[in-house]
Amino acid sequence: MPIHDWTRVGAATFHAFHTRWITHLSDALNKGRLPPNYYSDPEQHIGRKIADVLTLHASDPERLRTPPEPPEGTALAVAEAPPRVNRTLALAPALRGSPRTLTIRHTSGHRVVALVEILSPGNKVSEDTIAEFVRKAREAIHAGIHLTVIDLLPPGDHDPEGIHGAILSTISGETYELPEGKPLTFVSYSAGAITVAYLQHPFVGDELPGLPLFLTAERYINLPLEATYATAWSGVPAFWREVIEGKREPPEEG
Repeated sequence: MPIHDWTRVGAATFHAFHTRWITHLSDALNKGRLPPNYYSDPEQHIGRKIADVLTLHASDPERLRTPPEPPEGTALAVAEAPPRVNRTLALAPALRGSPRTLTIRHTSGHRVVALVEILSPGNKVSEDTIAEFVRKAREAIHAGIHLTVIDLLPPGDHDPEGIHGAILSTISGETYELPEGKPLTFVSYSAGAITVAYLQHPFVGDELPGLPLFLTAERYINLPLEATYATAWSGVPAFWREVIEGKREPPEEG
């Protein structure tokens, strides 16, 4: 399934698709993709939700314990099967001392172990909204919560090297350069003793790339992005599909 040009429609149309995709992705994970004792739920956007999550984790030390390792055969070990991505970057160790978000929980205390965030136009509308998202992303990783970020929108004035560049700059002061002609960012952060970023940089018209979802620092599952994106796309009204595909001009959205 090719990635569509979502800059051709406004925030309202993108939000409707975003909501469908999060829902279908959550359903797919709960239908056998996640190991036993893990489950997913669509919840509030990371900017509003994560502060409550971090407060809860900090107030209950039992929640900070690492969940049991997923049973062998239900999640892949990084050492045995490294995720197939374009770039793998180890971030500074200082990282340890981020519309709706998909949370992954473990039934032992129902603690959040991972977040999946699909950026919306509202996340990138201003310097403040980018800064807020980046701050919450950093706090999630710092708390040991693995984070996956999917950005279907090109870099803007406030994230000129993409959302990973903005996160990396805030966390460690390092700079990041997007590969030429590949402006979109799909990234998963493994929040171990040293945070590792697994990056894919597709472009509009490219196939949906694969991306890992980490459940522990060393074990992950592959997110069913392509199948769930296709299902969500099938629910987009025909009028807006034609606009996004360039078959008709974009109208003014109310």
